[in-house]
Amino acid sequence: MAEATRFRKAIRSIDFLNDDDPKRVADEGRDIGYELYFSRLLFAKTLSLDNDASESLLLAARAQHVGRWKMPRSDFPMGRTGYLKWRSGLKRYHATVAAEVLEDAGYDSATIDHVRSINLKENLKSNPDAQTMEDALCLVFLEVQFSEFRLKTSEEKMISILRKTWGKMSERGQKATLALDLGEEESRLVGLALAG
Repeated sequence: MAEATRFRKAIRSIDFLNDDDPKRVADEGRDIGYELYFSRLLFAKTLSLDNDASESLLLAARAQHVGRWKMPRSDFPMGRTGYLKWRSGLKRYHATVAAEVLEDAGYDSATIDHVRSINLKENLKSNPDAQTMEDALCLVFLEVQFSEFRLKTSEEKMISILRKTWGKMSERGQKATLALDLGEEESRLVGLALAG
């Protein structure tokens, strides 16, 4: 199978799975699953950070949250320990589903393993693709999810989250953050986080 055909097949399969998300959003006049919307944003943000992104990185970006709604946070205990178990389980779930899709599309085990490594964010500081993924995830959070998330989070906790987010990003991701067109309150919170 030609590489372009294989890539398109994998992307179509991931998009099909993500469009099943019961949480719906309007995107360019169409009602689509939230995770399909999110995966498109993450894919675009990944390309904006690295316009020469590897095929593995682009596949990982599209599959990063595949089927996320099937493992809701409410299925895990409240508190930090429950949260960490949920996040760890999600990463493994996403990587497993992505591997199945890629195998079905005809990818070899080396590519599947590389995509899995990116999805799991392994060796973040020494794996440029995993770091680009982390940067893209942080930027999509700040651009799309931050304004709503801050409304249900105390200022102190939000500042702590922003500091952790900043610390996960590379210098390139941090520069991209400073160039974001955030709302007034979001900009104020980022300023407080970076000042401390």
